[in-house]
Amino acid sequence: MDGDLSEGGMQTVALNEAVSAAISASGGGDSHHHGGPNSLPNSGTQSQPANATSPIPTPRPTSLPQYPHTPGSAYTSPNSANSPEIGNKWDCYISPFPAMSPIPLATPTTPGTENGAALVRSNSSKMETIKTWSISTYKCTKQLLSEKLGKSSRTVDAELEGQIEALRDTQRKYSQILRLARALSSHFFHVVQTQQQLGDAFADLAQKSPELQEEFIYNAETQRSLTKNGETLLGALNFFVSSVNTLCNKTMEDTLLTVKLYEGARIEYDAYRSDLELLSQQPRSEISSIKLEEAQRNFSGHKAHYDRLRADVAIKLKFLEENKVKVMHKQLLLFHNAVSAYFSGNQTALEATLKQFNIKLRSPNATSPSWLEQSVPETFQTIFGSLNSPTK
Repeated sequence: MDGDLSEGGMQTVALNEAVSAAISASGGGDSHHHGGPNSLPNSGTQSQPANATSPIPTPRPTSLPQYPHTPGSAYTSPNSANSPEIGNKWDCYISPFPAMSPIPLATPTTPGTENGAALVRSNSSKMETIKTWSISTYKCTKQLLSEKLGKSSRTVDAELEGQIEALRDTQRKYSQILRLARALSSHFFHVVQTQQQLGDAFADLAQKSPELQEEFIYNAETQRSLTKNGETLLGALNFFVSSVNTLCNKTMEDTLLTVKLYEGARIEYDAYRSDLELLSQQPRSEISSIKLEEAQRNFSGHKAHYDRLRADVAIKLKFLEENKVKVMHKQLLLFHNAVSAYFSGNQTALEATLKQFNIKLRSPNATSPSWLEQSVPETFQTIFGSLNSPTK
């Protein structure tokens, strides 16, 4: 064997020596020497006859066959099926050693350079975001507690704070009006339904009571007229409720959302202002100068954000006031005219009020038109109507 033996080579050599010893013991156990013309007469060995057949020596293998296998599995016999090189004595050999393969079973994979760099950048950006949020939350909480304990001052815009408080009070009052208007609309809807059922009952009794037919018919027509006018008033009430709901829960709420952002920016501005004032009072050093410059940058950024939101709140409050006056002027006029016309029995004035505000009525029992009625053009509807109308 040349060179250093690997672990597999040493195993093969050990096996070869064991096999050689086994073959020697089985083939020439008594160590007979074959006689010949030059053999010594007094050697103590018996010479064989000339015509005796000498045994064929068994070939000595130099190494075990290397077949692919898994540890603990039996070699298949190459002599029994395909190959005559090795005898059947190796058929039941169980390999106790793992297969030695130069190819690794699995190659570790590493992410690409670009993907790895992107992942690192993403993780670093997330960490920076969490760090910034944590610092800002800590400073704002500290500022709020200091304000409640009276240990820190707060920035106050008296005029803007008064407008914001007036807006909140207005929203509370409009919410109360909205709740009452919804209750009125709901109760009046049940009144209209009761009037309609009462009119149907009077009409049914008019047919079954000939002696009271005229009175029943008169009351049935009265209830039907009230039902029709009630549905008209109900349409006006629903329009009023819808408009007030939009003003109170959408327009005002949007402005108050901007106000919440403004108040949060005010707290951050005061927190960084307090830090800047605290650092300005400390003795100057290299580290304190760096911290002071960083605090000045943070303060300037939050001051700009605070000023921008304050301007946005002022503009939204101005536009909201103008929109509120315009919308409520129209809705209050509608509510007054519709209710007055209904309870005075002026059907013409009630219908004129709905036309004035472009309100389209829909009967509570009316069904939505089918897709055919919605898709057929007006011309074809006219044709179909003329075909269905009775001929004179």
